Amino acid sequence: MLTIDAHLDLSMNALEWNRDLTRPATEINAREVGMMDKPDRGNAIVSLPDLRKGNIGLVVATQIGRYVAPDNPLPGWHSPAQAWAQTQGQLAWYQAMVEQGEMTQIRNLSELNAHLALWENQENNANKPVGFILSLEGADSIVHLAYLEKAYESGLRALGPAHYGPGRYAHGTDASAPLNEMGKDLLRKMDELGIILDTTHLCDLAFWDALEIFQGPVWASHNNCRALVDHNRQFSDEMIKALVDRGAVIGGAMDAWMLSPGWERGKSTPKEREVTLNTVLDHMDHICQVAGNANHIGIGSDLDGAFGKEQAPYDLDSIADLSKVPDLLRQRGYSDQDVEKVMHGNWLSFLKKAWS
Repeated sequence: MLTIDAHLDLSMNALEWNRDLTRPATEINAREVGMMDKPDRGNAIVSLPDLRKGNIGLVVATQIGRYVAPDNPLPGWHSPAQAWAQTQGQLAWYQAMVEQGEMTQIRNLSELNAHLALWENQENNANKPVGFILSLEGADSIVHLAYLEKAYESGLRALGPAHYGPGRYAHGTDASAPLNEMGKDLLRKMDELGIILDTTHLCDLAFWDALEIFQGPVWASHNNCRALVDHNRQFSDEMIKALVDRGAVIGGAMDAWMLSPGWERGKSTPKEREVTLNTVLDHMDHICQVAGNANHIGIGSDLDGAFGKEQAPYDLDSIADLSKVPDLLRQRGYSDQDVEKVMHGNWLSFLKKAWS
């Protein structure tokens, strides 16, 4: 069954982790034996061959470049121009993957339909390009709004205004403030260009401001439920209801700290905490209970978001194991039709409506 993953930081892994994602994750991990510069060395889960193995033919692939003010302790760039340059290096990697036939960029409905026809032609997927929709996680790198137009011309089709901490346009996880005037102008320009608003990471105040100002299509690429794990990174039921009312799809994220209350980074383990794919489905099922149907959930794994097997569901060895999800959903009583919605149907319905 075709699977869509709505959030992967592929270019960050390729450039900052120096991983050749054209090789299987097992080869990447073998090359990283003994390396200690990153906490997830030797624990890679994602690669292009593993995506194909799991029939994951379409992903929302990110660019990311955070600006940090002098008093901001988070890692990031010291000017918006540097952050922009970082995202352009990431774009160059995606473009190189397109030139090599490893990936293909999806920017509109006709390209989406052509790519779906390729992946549904019953031929072996091993040599098919993985489709990607370009998204920007955090808007700090948009130096000014003319840069958003440049990004759109390069294929940017979704944008989350915030990431962690205080941002130039919006505050995100572990920070709090209403949208500033730059953020409001950004949303209006996104509306004008037809860029999807990704509400993931927005702090509560910015979230409600954004939904009021932005009139276009809204999704949440990788987010879970505050009712199950109480943290500002997650959505409250009220926020979930608001997204459902806007026709949003919410992607289930697989970072273990979002799935296990009181997780201690570097100490807790998925097995000790019993974090499995079913734990992710608990959050997705909760959204279904709030919505009253299965029309607003999908997969947005974030499985290469600066963590690997050490902080992912322990019954998942590589991203190809997302192929286990359909049976797990059926065991919960989900119909075959609803299983298809979760694996790809909801994201496709959203995109076809947004791009028609």
